[in-house]
Amino acid sequence: MILVGLGANLPSPWGPPSATLEAALKALEQEGVHVVRHSRWYTSAPEPASDQPWYTNGIAVVETAQPPADLLATLLRVELAFGRNRGDGTRVARDARNYQPASRTLDLDLLAYDDVVQREAGEGGLTLPHPRMHARAFVLVPLAEVAPGWTHPSLRQSVEDLVAALPPAAQVLPIGDVGRSR
Repeated sequence: MILVGLGANLPSPWGPPSATLEAALKALEQEGVHVVRHSRWYTSAPEPASDQPWYTNGIAVVETAQPPADLLATLLRVELAFGRNRGDGTRVARDARNYQPASRTLDLDLLAYDDVVQREAGEGGLTLPHPRMHARAFVLVPLAEVAPGWTHPSLRQSVEDLVAALPPAAQVLPIGDVGRSR
């Protein structure tokens, strides 16, 4: 199962974040990435806490013949087409103690690619599954909705167990209807 995380917290030419995420799903289809299903959209506070607008997030289960590195390149191309510029301070500090992602019109993350487990060295290297997905409520809650039987390939924990381990203060609230097969 290939999992893509979608997020936004700024309006774009496509409208509010939820409209941007819908448009991004269509853009993925045009890039040869078939969206099998997606979660409804959720809203969540920025992590770590900041004065940024809350995010709209969701998860898509996709199919593609593209290998992981090519799929990541496709996701980055779609982000760029939607106005994302990773060179403009979208990540304020890489030091985990000071890390603060910047607001964005679109964020696409390759979360998992089947049972592939890999870690590429260097800045921008592809790590699968996504190295922080297991600790992020805004990933796990919609993931549990769209792929309730999924198991983290390196931690060997079910999404249900990962959700249960989240801190009780994690706020992820549904804001839309469940996506249908495309």
